[in-house]
Amino acid sequence: MRKLLFEIGTEELPANYMPNILKDLKALALKKLQDARVPFADVTVLGTPRRLAVLISGVEETQADSTEEFKGPAVNIAFKDGEPTKAAQGFARGKGVDVKDLVVRDNYIYAVKHIQGRATAELLPDVLREILTSIPFPNHMRWADFDFRFLRPIHWMVALFGTEIVPVSITDIQSDRYTMGHRFLSNTKIEIPVADEYEKILKDNFVIADQDKRREIIRQQITDLAGEEGGEIEIAPDLLEEVNYLVEYSTPLCGSFEEKFLALPEAAIITPMRDHQRYFPVRGKDGKLLNKFIAVRNGGKDFLDNVVHGNERVLRARLSDAEFFFNEDRKQKLEGYEEKIKTVVFQEGLGNMYDKSQRLQQLVEMIHFGQQSRVPLADLKRAARLCKCDLVTGMVTEFTELQGVMGREYARLDGEKADICEGIFEHYLPRFAGDILPKTEIGRILGIADKIDNIVATFSRGKAPTGSQDPFALRRQALGIINILLDSRKHMDMAKLVGASILLLKVPVEKIKELAKQILDFIKLRFRNLMLEHKIRYDVIDAVLADERNNDLYDLYLRAQALNGYVSGEKAADMIQAATRVNNLSSKAETVMPVNESLFKEEAEKELYAVVKKLDTEIIPLTVRYDYAGALDILSELNAPVNKFFDNVMVMDRDEAVKNNRLSLLCQVKDLVNCVGDLSKLVM
Repeated sequence: MRKLLFEIGTEELPANYMPNILKDLKALALKKLQDARVPFADVTVLGTPRRLAVLISGVEETQADSTEEFKGPAVNIAFKDGEPTKAAQGFARGKGVDVKDLVVRDNYIYAVKHIQGRATAELLPDVLREILTSIPFPNHMRWADFDFRFLRPIHWMVALFGTEIVPVSITDIQSDRYTMGHRFLSNTKIEIPVADEYEKILKDNFVIADQDKRREIIRQQITDLAGEEGGEIEIAPDLLEEVNYLVEYSTPLCGSFEEKFLALPEAAIITPMRDHQRYFPVRGKDGKLLNKFIAVRNGGKDFLDNVVHGNERVLRARLSDAEFFFNEDRKQKLEGYEEKIKTVVFQEGLGNMYDKSQRLQQLVEMIHFGQQSRVPLADLKRAARLCKCDLVTGMVTEFTELQGVMGREYARLDGEKADICEGIFEHYLPRFAGDILPKTEIGRILGIADKIDNIVATFSRGKAPTGSQDPFALRRQALGIINILLDSRKHMDMAKLVGASILLLKVPVEKIKELAKQILDFIKLRFRNLMLEHKIRYDVIDAVLADERNNDLYDLYLRAQALNGYVSGEKAADMIQAATRVNNLSSKAETVMPVNESLFKEEAEKELYAVVKKLDTEIIPLTVRYDYAGALDILSELNAPVNKFFDNVMVMDRDEAVKNNRLSLLCQVKDLVNCVGDLSKLVM
C-alpha cells in the first residue's frame, strides 16, 4: 500500500469559496476512486490560498477484481436436447466465454466474466485528470489561449504515488514532484521525494497545508494576543473561516485607533473593522469594545511595526468616514427619512420602498389579528413604518451591511420603544444560513411580512428561481419564514397571507389563483427540504403534505414529527396496511352521505361504525390540541374492526343504498385514519 498525493497549485483562490470546494473535492475523489475500483483507506483534502491537495492513504497496488454478467437468450432457445444451439454458441463467443461456462438462471442463460484488476499506477493518470477537470466551482476562468477552465490559473501540479510520479498534464503544466513554499517566506521550488512527507516539507517552508490545523493555530494566536493586550478577542466564525483561507502561515498583530471613535455605535466600528478589513474586535473584561483590533498577516514577523501602522491608517480612514456619516445622519430623526425612501426603487414596476413600507403596515395588521398578538398594533405598525428608513441614511449608503442595524441604533437614539428598535433590526433575520432568528414578536411578524412581500412581488414579475439561479435569494427568504414559524411555534395560514400580499400588490384578478398556488408550492418545497434535513422520512413528509388545504407550516411540522416517531413503532405496520385498504376502496364512493345505521346488515359493519364514533369523539380533542402522537396511538383500535369488516362484508353490494352506505362508512374511516397524514403514502 502507498499514499497518493495530488496537489494543484494556483493563483490565490477566493477564500469564501474554499470550504465548499474542499467538501466537493473530497466527494469527487472518493467517487472517482470507487468508480475505478481502486482500494484505499482514507481521503483527506487540504487547502490554502494557492493550493488544493488530495491525500489518499492506504492505496492498494492493484485494482480490485470484478465480475461482469450478461443476460443471454432463454434456455429453450439456447439448448435443444441438452446441447447448445447456435444461439448459445454465438452468445458465448460474442462475450468471450466458453459455452460450457454459461450459467442458467431464471430460465435464461448468462455469461459471467471475471476481470482481473489492473495495476493501480496504470489507472491513476486518468483518475487524477478526471478529478482535476470535474471539480465544481461557482464560476470558472480561462487564461492565456487555453480552452481549459478552472477557478484560477494553474501554475504547478504534484502527483505522487508513493515516490513515483503520476503523469498528469493540463494546458502547459505537467505534473512532477516539485511544489512551492510560502509566497514570501520560501518562494522557491521544493522537492517532495515521497507523498508521506508532503505536510512536513510544506511546514518546513512556512505553509500549514491542513486548514483545520491552521484554523486552530490562528484561533490560539489571536486569543493569546488579545490576552496580552488586556482584552478578549471577539471571534466571528465566518470571519475566522475567511481569514483561515487568506493565509498559509499566520502571524497575528495588534493595532489601535483613537478613543474618540468609541463614541460611535458599536456596529459602526465593528462593520468597517470586520467586514471591510478582516480585523477581529477586542473587548475589555467588562465586555465593552476597546480601541484595539487584531489582524492576521500572511507571513512572518519581519517589519511587523510597518504592517501594524499601515493597517491602523486604513482603519482610521474608514472610521473617520463612519463618524462623518453618523453625525450627518443624526441631524434628523429616523422618521425624517421616510419621504426620501420614495426615491429608492423596490422592484421594477412595483413602486418604491415607501410603497413597500405601506404594504408592510397592512400585512402586519393582518398577521397581528390572525395571531391575536399581545404586542400593541400601534407598535407593530410603527416598526413597519420605520424599518426601511435607514436605507437612505449616509451610514447605510456607505456600509450596506448595516441596514437594519443602523435603523435600530437611530431608533434608540430617537427614544423609540425597545421592541420597535429591535424589530427594525430583526426583520431582516435570518440573513444567511445559520444566522440567528428574530426573538421579539415585532421582529418575527415584521420579518414574515417583509419576506412574503419580497417573494410574492418577485413571483408576480415572473422572476421565480430556476435551477441554481436565485438572484433575489427567495429560497433563503422562504426558509426564513419557515424557521421563524417553527422557532416561535406559531400557527399561520400561509394561503391567507400569500393572498393578502397578492391583493396589496394589485395583481390582475385572472392571475391570482395560479400565482398563489405557485408561491405556496414553492414554500412547501422549501418545507419539504427542511424536513429532510431534520431527518424526517420522505414518505412521512408526503403523508402530511397530501392535504393541500393545510397551509399551516408549524402544524405540518408537528404532524411530521409525530408521524415520524409513529412509523418506527410496532403498531404502525398493521395500521398502514388497514389505511391503504380503506383509502383504495373508499375512492370508489361517488357521493358521501351520512351513514344510515338502519342499512347495516352485517355485524362487522356495525362494530366498525361503533368504533369510528367512539374514536371520533376521542381524537378530535387531541388534534385540536395538536397532540398528534396521542391521536396516532389510539388509532390502532381500528385495526381489528377494519380487518373484520373487509373479511366479512361485501362493500360493492348489489343494493345501491347498502353499497353507498358502506362506502360512506369507509370514507368516515378514511378521515379518521388520516387525521394526522395520509397513512396510505407510508412505505413499510
